[in-house]
Amino acid sequence: MNAYNSRRARRPHAVIIGMMGAGKTRVGKEVAHMIHVPFADADLEIEREVGMKIPQYFERYGEPAFRRVEADLIADFLEDFEGVFSLGGGAPMTPSTQDALADYIARGGRVVYLDADPAEAMERANRGGGRPMLNGDANARWKKLFKERDPVFRRVANVHVHTRGLTPQGAAKKVIDMVAQRTVHVTGATIEPYDVAIGEGTMGHLVEVLGPKPHKIALIHTQPVQRHSDRARALLRQGGYEVSEILIPDAEPGKTINVANGIWERLGEEGFTRSDAVVGVGGGAATDLAGFVAATWMRGVRYVNCPTSLLAMVDASTGGKTGINTPQGKNLVGSFYTPAGVLADMRALVTLPNDIFIEGLGEVAKSGFIRDPEILSILESHADELRGFDGSSFLGTPLEDVVAELIERTVTVKAYHVSSDLKEKGLREFLNYGHTLGHAIEKLEHFRWRHGNAVAVGMVYAAELAHILGYIDQDLVDYHRSLLGSLGLPTSWNGGSFDEVLALMHRDKKARGNMLRFVVLDGGPGHMVHLDNPQADAVEEAFRRIQQ
Repeated sequence: MNAYNSRRARRPHAVIIGMMGAGKTRVGKEVAHMIHVPFADADLEIEREVGMKIPQYFERYGEPAFRRVEADLIADFLEDFEGVFSLGGGAPMTPSTQDALADYIARGGRVVYLDADPAEAMERANRGGGRPMLNGDANARWKKLFKERDPVFRRVANVHVHTRGLTPQGAAKKVIDMVAQRTVHVTGATIEPYDVAIGEGTMGHLVEVLGPKPHKIALIHTQPVQRHSDRARALLRQGGYEVSEILIPDAEPGKTINVANGIWERLGEEGFTRSDAVVGVGGGAATDLAGFVAATWMRGVRYVNCPTSLLAMVDASTGGKTGINTPQGKNLVGSFYTPAGVLADMRALVTLPNDIFIEGLGEVAKSGFIRDPEILSILESHADELRGFDGSSFLGTPLEDVVAELIERTVTVKAYHVSSDLKEKGLREFLNYGHTLGHAIEKLEHFRWRHGNAVAVGMVYAAELAHILGYIDQDLVDYHRSLLGSLGLPTSWNGGSFDEVLALMHRDKKARGNMLRFVVLDGGPGHMVHLDNPQADAVEEAFRRIQQ
């Protein structure tokens, strides 16, 4: 059973928490109605269980007894209720309930903090009555409780929904969209933490991620993603930013010093300062360039990536490696500079051509080989559907959930390596599995070959080299070819001589002086080693084998 199927466990679709008067019951009922699942309110369920209203129970037995009953009931519902479950305002403050919610999240659950406008919430709480925790000066008590509870709610929840100015129906729609999204948190000792949000509508968080500080935004994008950049521009203008739209050439031709220099000149002419920001919308090349511009303008300004291709979502947009190409090789000039956030909006994939989607699977498979073999199982199980990807009919199908899980798992692999080694001094180099030859192929093909396709051939080459040197068996080499081939990725290349390839591999970023350095599997998927200066005849023999 793969991870996609194993997650079909009995648990709530979502658990809603928030302050008294936040609208948890009303919004929760709307969410349940819209997605056709049951709704349960913890307070009503407690009243049924104890046979009296909560204010009576408080008066007769006190708050500690009530919290014990509440915690037991919540624990039961988290294990055996498949609907939308709303908790009482104080429930998440109980340590045992916090533990139960953390376990629920670990099993794939979504705890939604419904963050309402305080004035609206206080007015609703007062109007509703029957709230023992608000006895006395209700507004003063609400504010005191909010000060205590808000930090806990933020820590306990993994989905944060602002409902200010929204109708219950509008808030419910926002909850549904955000519950369907997945988030990978990227952090580390030398990294300012940021999130990669994955799902339909994540671009809607653009203003939230940029924050209030920037005034001007440089919106960098390519022509093929004009539809998505139009959406970004509209969101930015609604957020009150002044937007400068900058169109760059598509794919690798956009990653040059001339393109970057043109953007720098424009930023200077338009008065961009260190408090302004950059937004990159497009594929991997566009997000690489946008990050490089952000890293170098005035020694670094805030930037957000909105990747529109599978490759960019799983690779280029995350990790903080920014760069441009030179005549001598790919990504030889760049900077390590992390984004403020990455918004991988699944809606962007509807315009993605089949061949560009498939090339992104090369980087997905790479993450499976280097750390998460479950990725390989999912790719095997769904190879036919993935190879037949059609963006126009993609959303709302079972394949959407498969792709979202592949993106989440792949980004998680990248986050693990980046958090441990931001500046690629050791562990992070494992992310370059297949890239030593892959980058050489791209250069010799004058970037007519897509990155993911070149990496696929590069992984077969690395597997052949590892086999020749005794690190893996022939079956694993064959598995590389069969899996990648089943996805529609190339597994051989015959577009250049060994001498040409060798010269370019010596310029690879992993090379040390005149010493070649490869990343190879050691025994099986998930076990990686650095291979320094392997035997020359083995390097050439592996190359001969990928030409067949």
